[in-house]
Amino acid sequence: MKKVTIFIGSQRKQATYQAVQEFEKNLKSYAEIEFEYVFLKDYHIEYCKGCNLCFNKGEEYCPLKDDRDLLIEKMNNSDGVVFATPNYSFQVTALMKCLMDRLAFTLHRPRFFGKTFTAIVTQGIFGGVSIEKYLERIGGNWGFCVTKGCCLTALEPRTELEQRKISKKIKKTSVRFFRELMRPAPSPPSFFKLMVFRLTRTSMMLILNKKYYDYRYFKEKGWFESDYYYDTSLGFIKKIAGNFFDFIGKRLAKKR
Repeated sequence: MKKVTIFIGSQRKQATYQAVQEFEKNLKSYAEIEFEYVFLKDYHIEYCKGCNLCFNKGEEYCPLKDDRDLLIEKMNNSDGVVFATPNYSFQVTALMKCLMDRLAFTLHRPRFFGKTFTAIVTQGIFGGVSIEKYLERIGGNWGFCVTKGCCLTALEPRTELEQRKISKKIKKTSVRFFRELMRPAPSPPSFFKLMVFRLTRTSMMLILNKKYYDYRYFKEKGWFESDYYYDTSLGFIKKIAGNFFDFIGKRLAKKR
């Protein structure tokens, strides 16, 4: 049975909570799926101090002692992850931003490969679409297989027309998420993802050395020699493109 964990940035169980409940109901109509709701307000997440120890030495050297690792474990134990948040001042809530800041090292050392991710944003008027895209970008950089989420706009009390629009958007998001969730293996990377991986690993290999944790992490994973972060079949064109991206990475490293 697949497991989906929903991380909720709201302080209250209102529009965002109602949206993810409808999302859950849709997915359970397709297959038997286990759900867990994680309300970030119920967890202890401290503010990042910007000491860079997680980047330079490893996340285990972080001086903060909170629930960060517990929340990472919940992601590791999930097949799918959803980030759901209301629009607060054109951004995610402080709770959710705090969690993402505490996991900033994952942008350097992605790990959630083979797991599906999407975002659900609720708002009163406007601004939420950029938040949705931001969360999708974070999920992709953390290693998730990202499916397009949704931004739901409705003032209270909702009209019947607004509710129908919301339900239609949630339904589409549910279908996209479910298809990726049930995929037997991760999709081959796009040209853009392949480019980012090759430029990153080639530059890191030439600029850094084993005293840097990022370098050791990539080396231990075998990423300095692999085609991509995970085993995948690259077509002939993508193999050529990968070699070209390696060449560009070398040129950029020499100019540094």
